Amino acid sequence: MKFEAVLFDCDGVLVDSELITNGVLRDMLAEQGWTMSLEECMGVFVGKAVMDERARIEAETGKPLTPEWMASFRARRNAALMEHAKPIPHAPDAIARIHTAYAGRIACASGADLPKVLMQMGKTGLLPYFEGRVFSGHDLPRSKPHPDVYLAAAAALGAEPKCCAVVEDTVTGVTAGVAAGATVFGYAPLGDGQALLEAGASQVFASMQMLPALLGVADRGTGGER
Repeated sequence: MKFEAVLFDCDGVLVDSELITNGVLRDMLAEQGWTMSLEECMGVFVGKAVMDERARIEAETGKPLTPEWMASFRARRNAALMEHAKPIPHAPDAIARIHTAYAGRIACASGADLPKVLMQMGKTGLLPYFEGRVFSGHDLPRSKPHPDVYLAAAAALGAEPKCCAVVEDTVTGVTAGVAAGATVFGYAPLGDGQALLEAGASQVFASMQMLPALLGVADRGTGGER
């Protein structure tokens, strides 16, 4: 194998959840007085924890970001994810192949809160591939764009960070992977990978069908990645 281990982000890489989460967030912020489009909301929040933008939220709404509001957001977000979340196209097959080829030396390293990550990975059927190897930046001193969650995941697998591959879809996440010393692959399904390259991704790819080959996983003889 090309690497000692492979470390995956969750939202937007394993689970197609960004539109769902940001739809709930946009609606709830509108209720507080901050009105924006879904695209604008995603531009602000994708790749970040809501609390990372606390100062801006409070400035835009003129209201404090209370624990009660955060609890309500998480409840509404989780309900929406349980109803609508799906795996990223072709991710289940790619993860199964990578998991086998790397003898289980894969992990999920997310900037989201751990209960959310575990819930949506369970919902999409991906959790068995990552059981016991799911890490959240919320549980560490610093979350992304700092490298802490990737360093923790690598350490748990007994891998040198510089010998790990990281799979990310946001500038925030790519920055974290690069800071950890890993080789970062940027998932850019809409063909908008230039920002990921500028953040330090070694290369970008547009389909999860392409990822096994990028990680040195042999073609199964069924046509391979196209």
